This record gives sequence, structure tokens and C-alpha cells, in this order.
Amino acid sequence: MADRPNLDPSLEAARADRSFFGHPRGLATLFFTEMWERFSYYGMRALLIYYMTHKISEGGLGFRDSKAGSVYGLYTAMVYLLCLGGGWVADRITGQRRAVLIGGVFIAAGEFCLVAPAETSFYAGLVLLMMGTGLLKGNVSTIVGQLYAPGDPRRDSGFSLFYMGINLGALISPIICGYVGDRYGWRLGFGVAGVGMLAGLVQYVLGGRYLGSAGLHPASTGDAVADRLQKRNAALVVGGGLSVFAILAVLGATGTIEFTATSISNGLGWGLLVIAVVVFSWLIFGKGWSLEERKRSAAVFVLFVAASLFWASFEQAGSTLSLFAERSTNRNVLGFVFPASWFQNVEATFVVALAPVFAWLWLALARRRAEPSSPTKFALALFFGGFAFLILVPAALMAARGTQVALWWLIGTYLLQALGELSLSPVGLSAMSKLAPARAAGFMMGIWFLSNSIGNWLAGKAASFYSSVPLPTLFGTVAAFTFAAAIALVILIKPTVRLMSGVK
Repeated sequence: MADRPNLDPSLEAARADRSFFGHPRGLATLFFTEMWERFSYYGMRALLIYYMTHKISEGGLGFRDSKAGSVYGLYTAMVYLLCLGGGWVADRITGQRRAVLIGGVFIAAGEFCLVAPAETSFYAGLVLLMMGTGLLKGNVSTIVGQLYAPGDPRRDSGFSLFYMGINLGALISPIICGYVGDRYGWRLGFGVAGVGMLAGLVQYVLGGRYLGSAGLHPASTGDAVADRLQKRNAALVVGGGLSVFAILAVLGATGTIEFTATSISNGLGWGLLVIAVVVFSWLIFGKGWSLEERKRSAAVFVLFVAASLFWASFEQAGSTLSLFAERSTNRNVLGFVFPASWFQNVEATFVVALAPVFAWLWLALARRRAEPSSPTKFALALFFGGFAFLILVPAALMAARGTQVALWWLIGTYLLQALGELSLSPVGLSAMSKLAPARAAGFMMGIWFLSNSIGNWLAGKAASFYSSVPLPTLFGTVAAFTFAAAIALVILIKPTVRLMSGVK
């Protein structure tokens, strides 16, 4: 297969540049694009569970905890599930660059739909946000990988810097959007998140010249006729999928078919399992893949399962932990009761502070030939994730007795989650870019985000039990499952490294 972008002189020039802290200048463009997209996402997410659970008289939607948890899990799971489709669309129709632009437009439109007071516009906004993030999230990470030639030692460090941009947006947005939402209304907070995405789009368009040809073209078969056929067939599939969705929406709106948030969420859980089984069966056992590609896909599967279980605990920050922050945590500091949504920036603060340290650490260990393998880093992340919930068990016991617990309990949890995130997420992005076949780079990045989808669905399910299961039991169960996953991965480290076929 011809890898057209890799032969383009503009891409080679972009890769050779070192003006952004020793990395290509194009990394700065993608850094700020992702920063503003995450500003939009985390600003909206910081308000979402509160907007759904607060009474209508308080400017909310009046959902029960169980329904709000189901909707939250459904939304956050679909956001990452659609990264799989977004990568596929980019590989076959648009290229990653255009997919990112279209996705950003959808995200901004979705945020502005949430500003409207109607419940219909709320669900329409969530759908636009799902589609937009699906197009943008995985593809911008794929472009980052294309800015580094195979074997470039700056790659992991570059992804760590890129990941700092993600968390810079996550750090700022809960403070701004959370304050606006808490003081002036949840819907106005969503509008601020939409403005942030517009800022990211302007920056992305203006900075595109520093990317060379990275992500500019869909994947090529090397045959122009086959390329046109591939694009046409992919467009038909996308059109058919949108048509089915539109028909279901009409049937639901007219009452012909009755949908509930819980039933849709449960159906999504089974759907995610089926998708994961089908995708990895095709990658490992399907025709057309070389032996090396099959082995690397098997390694991706191990990392995928580990990541899914890590995100199941980590992503409760916006659901279970948000409810714990609002209902059971003393937020009075020197007489000022700060919004519960501000807790959403604590973990991001730790990540922004520690991301350069991790970037330096991996480079320093690599120079000494002592850098841990990706599976080892993933196992470390799972241990951190388990401890993050384990330390909340005594806090939950105090809360069960009616005590408003000190904010340090949640701050300690977020610190441990940050250490776990830095050990897994940027490493996972880098690993996907190295393990993916060139002809399916966007799709493989979508698979990585499928693990986020499963984790977010599980996190939403945990939140739906917030009012029906004792908190010490809920938090302790999450910790136990995460520790079990960490131990299982430790056992699988060596065989997984062998499957990676020489990729660290």
C-alpha cells in the first residue's frame, strides 16, 4: 500500500521542525485544538450531572439519580464509541484534518443546543456532541502520531506534552463554566463551553500550515480507481447509518417505539461488547492482515481491556465523585462555599503539573534503556486507580453517618487518579500510533477510544447505584475490581510485550 503522506516533502519538513520545545511546531496547533475541545467537553461535563439532577425550579431537568446516571453513562460512552466511526470515516472519506474541522463545528452546535430550555434540544445537543467528538477526538491524536517519523524518540514525550494540552483545557473549564453555571444558570455555562470550541476551531484553521500534509488525505490503496470505490462505499454506509438513526428518532418521537434512558443504556452495554468482539476478531483472525499485524492487534486487545477497566473507575469523576462532592463534602473555605463542579479541575491541575515530569521521566529512562514497557505502565495505572477508590472507603463511612467530610479525601483521590492517567492515557495514545497498520491508523485510534466508551458506560452504571447501594460498598467494589485487573495484567506483561513485535 502506498503511504502517500509519508512521502510528501511538506510532512518531512514539519517533522524536522523543533521549534515547539524541541518538537514540531504543528504539535502546538494540535495542542491548542485539543485544549479547547477539552475545555468544551469538561466544561459541559462538570455541569451535566448537576443539570440533570437538580429540580426544574432550580433550573435543572429534575431527573432521578438512576436516570441521570444512565443518561450520563450513555452520553460519555457514545462520545468515545463514535471515535471508532470517526476514525473509519477519516481513513476512507475525509482524511483526519477535515474530520477534526467538521467535528469541531458539530461540538460547538451541540453546546449551543444545550442553552435552549427544552428537553428535546437537550437530547439533540447531546447527539451533536457525540458525533462531533467522535470525529475530532481520535483523529487529532492520529495527526499527532503522523508528525513523528517511525523510530523518532520524541514520540512518547510529544504525546505527553499533547496530553498536557488536554488537561490544561480540563483544568480551566470547570472553574469558568462551573462558576457561570452555578451562579447564573447551567445552560449559560454550556454556552461558555461552546464559545471555547469556536476558539479552538479558529486556532486550528490558522495553524494548519504547520502540519504539512499530516492527516490531509484518506488512506490510499495505491490504486486511484479502488480509492474512489472505497470512498463511495464508505459514504453509502455513513448515509445508511444516519438514515437508520433518523428513522428510530422519528419512531421514538411519535411514540411508535418507547425508549427510556435505562433501556437504551442497557442496550448500549451489550452493543459495546458485541462491537469489541467483532472488531478484535476481525483484526486478529480476519483475512488480509500479516502475522505481525495480527500479533500487534492481540497486544492491543490486552491493553484495550486494561484501559477499559481503568476508565471505569477514573471516569466516575464526573458522576459518582461529583455527587459525593456536592452532597457529602465540606466545600466551605474561609467562608466561601465554592461550586462542587470546581472539584473537576483538581485532577487536571495535578496532570498539568506532572505531565512534564512524566515526559522527562520516560525520556530519561529511555536513554538508560530502562523505560518500562507499555503493559507495565498500564498495570501501574490500574494500581493507582484502585488506591484512589480505596482511600475513599473511610470517607464514605463518615458520610454515611451524616458527616460532611473534608475536601482532602477527594483531593487525594484525584492525585492518585492523575498518576494513573499519566501512566496510561498518553502511553496508550502513543502505543496505538505505533502498533496500528498504516492503512487503518484512524480506525485503530478509534479502537483506543472504544475502551474509553466501555469505561464511561461502566462509570455511568456505577453512578446509577449511588442512591441505592451503600457508598462504602460501592467505592470498595470499584477498588477491588481495579486491583484485580492490575494483578491480571502484571501476569500478562511478558506475553504482551512479545506480541508487540519489537515495539516498546
